[in-house]
Amino acid sequence: MTYNEESPILTKIIATLGPASANVQTLVRMIEEGVRVVRINFSHGKIEDFERMLKVIREASNAAGEPIAALGDLCGPKIRCLGVEGGTLELEPGDQVCFTKDPVDARRDPETGLVTVGTTFPEIIDDAEAGHRLLVNDGAIRMLIIDKSDDEPASLTCSVTVGGTLSPKKGINLPDSDLNAPSLTEWDRRCAGFAYEKGFDYLALSFVRKAEDVEELKSLLCDHTKTKPDPNGRSPIPIIAKIEMPQAIEALDGIIDSADGVMVARGDLGVELDLARVPILQKQIIKTAHNHGKPVIVATQMLESMIDNASPTRAEVSDVANAILDGADATMLSGETAVGKFPVPTVHYMGRTARRAEQHLERNLLREVMPPKHAQATKHRPAALAHGVSVMVRDLHAKCVVMWTASGGGVRYMSQNRLAVPIVALCEEPAVLRQMALMFGVRPVYAQTPSDPRLVLDTADQILLERGWADRGDPILVARGFPMGVVGTTNTVQVHYVGDVCRI
Repeated sequence: MTYNEESPILTKIIATLGPASANVQTLVRMIEEGVRVVRINFSHGKIEDFERMLKVIREASNAAGEPIAALGDLCGPKIRCLGVEGGTLELEPGDQVCFTKDPVDARRDPETGLVTVGTTFPEIIDDAEAGHRLLVNDGAIRMLIIDKSDDEPASLTCSVTVGGTLSPKKGINLPDSDLNAPSLTEWDRRCAGFAYEKGFDYLALSFVRKAEDVEELKSLLCDHTKTKPDPNGRSPIPIIAKIEMPQAIEALDGIIDSADGVMVARGDLGVELDLARVPILQKQIIKTAHNHGKPVIVATQMLESMIDNASPTRAEVSDVANAILDGADATMLSGETAVGKFPVPTVHYMGRTARRAEQHLERNLLREVMPPKHAQATKHRPAALAHGVSVMVRDLHAKCVVMWTASGGGVRYMSQNRLAVPIVALCEEPAVLRQMALMFGVRPVYAQTPSDPRLVLDTADQILLERGWADRGDPILVARGFPMGVVGTTNTVQVHYVGDVCRI
């Protein structure tokens, strides 16, 4: 099998919106190159900025004719330095730095040389101890806590081991400390309410440490929507748990079980833990997510050099390909599309790389076809049906699978089996179509449920032929439920040849 530039991209591409891409024209071009989910980072901007961005996403989605999911990324308790007198401050190895509970800008005492720094979360001083590491700016500046004082104001005295330039609002990490920071800040609560009111399709929760953090966000959304918790554990907005803390690795199964999906957030994960562990942890998180039947996103610095350069490094392309070979459902771009000079070419390179990796998997019969262990254990009818379809796709060399769905539940089970062909998901609910945009291999298409069941195959043929997704005579599988349009009734799979060439 040779490389086919026109073959569909099964792995979903997530792009972060920012100054470089927050206009309809640019975003339409990014969608044409393969973007199916757009992330709005609530760490940067105001509510009115996010509302304008969401409007751009919806307009670009309509212009491109593709359902595009909007992912709101909550900040979480990100701990940062406050301001810095003079703008920046150079730290050298051996310098002593005092982190204080006082809300002060960083400054150096001209007589003693001691640097005093205020933080956005002064409670870290209660949780940290002498001997713990303290890292600033994603670990670029490294310190060791040598003393802790409870005198007012309480403080931590650190010795700089790796120096660098300290500037305002740089992040602080304490990888050895068990911090008691809340999983949701007041800003997060406000952003979550805004996301529900404006119809965001997913929410990402930062700095998750345990399953209870996910449940807290679910409860907040239920309170906001004045609804009772779903008996099946589903959230009013699907929640993506970001795995970036050591505690999250220890509680991984519970977190994944509670969330609707997970993100391998390699930025803070590589700061909080030994950097050499991150590639192995990525594989572990992906495998665990698959066992639970939950989508998994790989994020951070995937094509980082394209913020300034028109093409990526060979190492970055290998990184994207290996994430897909590991089994990622989606790969995410951050600064590359938010502030980079080449947002559209960046998506193009990611799409080309995804096609190559997917075709390698299929050509060498390396694609995982076993259903998720969690789905097997439940013995649900849609899970069994989905696994049967995955076998039939291989045996028939089917061009695609067509599914009629009311809520996306059956499509979710089908996606979990990671078919080698697209799943064309037909639905008449715009919100469901957008949520399916994150699912591996799924092509959501708006279509009204036929009033006459006999029109199901004719409608499927028309859509496939009009869009060029199949030719007459191609074998496809059609999955649906009886009665049609009712949630949870997917119970039938039919072998069909496009254009009714071989109907018996």
